[in-house]
Amino acid sequence: MNSRCYSFFFALLSSLTVIALAYDPDTLQDLCVADHTSGIKVNGFTCKPESNITASDFFFAGIGKPAVVNSTAGSAVTGANVEKIAGLNTLGVSLARIDYAPGGLNPPHTHPRATEVIFVLEGELDVGFVTTANKLFAKTVKKGEVFVFPRGLIHYQKNNDKAKPASVISAFNSQLPGTQSIAATLFTATPTIPDHVLTTAFQIGTKEIEKIKTKFAPKKV
Repeated sequence: MNSRCYSFFFALLSSLTVIALAYDPDTLQDLCVADHTSGIKVNGFTCKPESNITASDFFFAGIGKPAVVNSTAGSAVTGANVEKIAGLNTLGVSLARIDYAPGGLNPPHTHPRATEVIFVLEGELDVGFVTTANKLFAKTVKKGEVFVFPRGLIHYQKNNDKAKPASVISAFNSQLPGTQSIAATLFTATPTIPDHVLTTAFQIGTKEIEKIKTKFAPKKV
């Protein structure tokens, strides 16, 4: 291996080290299957006794078929994270399936703990993310194509076919990436964000703020 190859190798190794340190910490043992019944709070989940671990702790069948989409935005997210797969605890990875109704939207949101990579299973989507410099990177992606959303940046996906559904598989470099939907976070926070903060931020009146809040209120059954 020549000096140029060595330089490239060590640069790549350094980059991977920085990435690893930036996200979920590495595991210090073979297995730390999450004990969802434990009341102890740690950065992650405590480990269940190894004698109680089974193959089922590493299995989940929930993203094999489309979810029922009944949200007003027209999308449904099925997570395959540590809350569903206990064996993911400390492994720093997870998946999700997102299904979109015709014309459906996964509204602008962020994942504070992970970068997201989507793989389009069916359909065609308009996707994009916005940097901290307020620059939009947007593209149309089709079946079999991949798109990346950097960690923490606001992003969205929109099914641009008004006649057919679409779906993607999302991969994350975190066992529990977290999701903050921008509109829902601002208008349904508990306790509520003061109206004068929202009216100043959006340069609209209190009546408009209250009208927006009603759009996000839970539907009465």
